[in-house]
Amino acid sequence: MGAMTAGARTTGGSGAGQPAQEPGRVWAHVGQPFAERDYDVVIVGAGRMGAACALFLRRLAPALRLLLVERGGLPNEDGATILAPGVWTALDVPPGREAEAHWTRANLLGDPTARPCPLLSLHAEEGPGRVPTPHLLARFPQAAPLLDPRALPWAELDGEAATYRPGAVALACGQGAVRAGADLLLNTQAGLTPGGVCLERLTLTNTHQIVTHETHELRAGRVIMATGAEGPHAAEHDLGVPTAHGRAYRQFPRLNTPSGDETPVLRAGGLTLRPLHGGFTVVPPLHHRDPHGYVPTGGRLTGVPVGLRRETLEDLIGLMDALPPLATGALEVGRSLADVPGAWLALPGGRVDAPPTHQPLTDSVHLLLGGPHADTLGLAVAYDLAATVAGVETRPWAGQEG
Repeated sequence: MGAMTAGARTTGGSGAGQPAQEPGRVWAHVGQPFAERDYDVVIVGAGRMGAACALFLRRLAPALRLLLVERGGLPNEDGATILAPGVWTALDVPPGREAEAHWTRANLLGDPTARPCPLLSLHAEEGPGRVPTPHLLARFPQAAPLLDPRALPWAELDGEAATYRPGAVALACGQGAVRAGADLLLNTQAGLTPGGVCLERLTLTNTHQIVTHETHELRAGRVIMATGAEGPHAAEHDLGVPTAHGRAYRQFPRLNTPSGDETPVLRAGGLTLRPLHGGFTVVPPLHHRDPHGYVPTGGRLTGVPVGLRRETLEDLIGLMDALPPLATGALEVGRSLADVPGAWLALPGGRVDAPPTHQPLTDSVHLLLGGPHADTLGLAVAYDLAATVAGVETRPWAGQEG
């Protein structure tokens, strides 16, 4: 169960008629009575997308009573946001979305570790914008031990790339939304109902089981589902509205090869090596949506059970010649699935290359999805939905060059 947001005021009072400029309230655990019955807007999910949408909506429409609901803490340690790579790169921007992407980069709120970090995209063949890999290694010698330039003789440089911590952005946005007047209900599961949501406040038993402590029916003028990969399923299960969205389970193994402040991000064959904490987070490629009912399981390497799913193992094995450290003990493959961090990732439209999106499910329910490119476009899409709900037509990136 998650901890209370730092610095937020907590109370069990109704708060009716509270001025918009006053901080919102935080209910962190079931010992704090919750007696609310209606809100103008309820946002379900306080990951990066939901928390940012809440903050932007409070700024754009401060008169609306807003509740942000999260099943865990802020940020949720079990959610996809905290494991997201945190790599902004122009190479992931769809044509025509450059201004939104650069606005997102300029608004990575609340993360003091956000910093420029060049990205080298490595290739086996020549192509537009690519130069011989040795030329770039002369500028980035820290990358030389990580790759074999004979296997990847061509490289493309994104000098605008940046790294940050999406979990820190979610935390800052959530805290900012509360300071701006949004209420926050933690450790609570929400389901859609006609005209609102059903809230199940969760608690831990003395045997460490999560159980429902109490249930509340809440009326809401608008509901925004920002629950990541679970959102499309909720739309179908709770509303009977089918969507074309999918999901995929992605793991993030650790590569304990040294990295430093001058080490660039590397990308090859769809795999990304993101420098972090003196080593690297390995971000495997996504090839397709996982089928309905798929349960992640660890694979086997030379007959030995490991924590990486078989599909990821095959990708890493295929890149071991080009990226030799992957073939060493520096790669943590674990002994079971629990040893390798992983999370379900939403795939807008069921596509691995689709940008974040939002869509109306009914007249009063919206779906907000991040997905594989939330690092680059997520905040702009969250702002766009907030502006749509607030009835604001202008966008801060309109008219700006990418």
